[in-house]
Amino acid sequence: MKNRGILVGITLAVAAVLLLSGCNPLTSAPQAKEGDTVQVHYTGRLVDGTIFDSSAGKDPLKFTIGSGQVIPGFDKAVIGMKVGDKKTVKIPAADAYGPVRQDLIGEIPRDRLPQGVEPQVGQQLQSTQKNGQTIIVTITKVSDNTVTIDANHPLAGQDLVFDLELVKIL
Repeated sequence: MKNRGILVGITLAVAAVLLLSGCNPLTSAPQAKEGDTVQVHYTGRLVDGTIFDSSAGKDPLKFTIGSGQVIPGFDKAVIGMKVGDKKTVKIPAADAYGPVRQDLIGEIPRDRLPQGVEPQVGQQLQSTQKNGQTIIVTITKVSDNTVTIDANHPLAGQDLVFDLELVKIL
């Protein structure tokens, strides 16, 4: 009987320490943290409700939190979630694809386009920079002699809304 009392006392002391540290051993599940590889279902929308991307009907997105594989606001939104948690977050442009940068917009002569390309507004082209990196540019204006191209991400300058569901912490 005396040993049982000591065991109960130790169990209560451990439970108290866990509860005071924010961990309830009866209800606690792991929370996603930086460095974890996770799987997330998501739907991305513009503030006006227009859906621009979704994992619906596909495998969940797999990424490592903090590795730069997703936009910073997406990383931050997943931190602290538990498997099965769902939430909606608004991510400001600064934590998404950043502001529109004017230095990434410019005019080029039409004769610099690849042979046979008839430029149209909205058309995307690949461009190789001097350092060998390939980027995607979008044609935003066409005139008789020039084409205006934009190397900003199409969602630059926009606040984004994501519906998230943490599927798994690997």
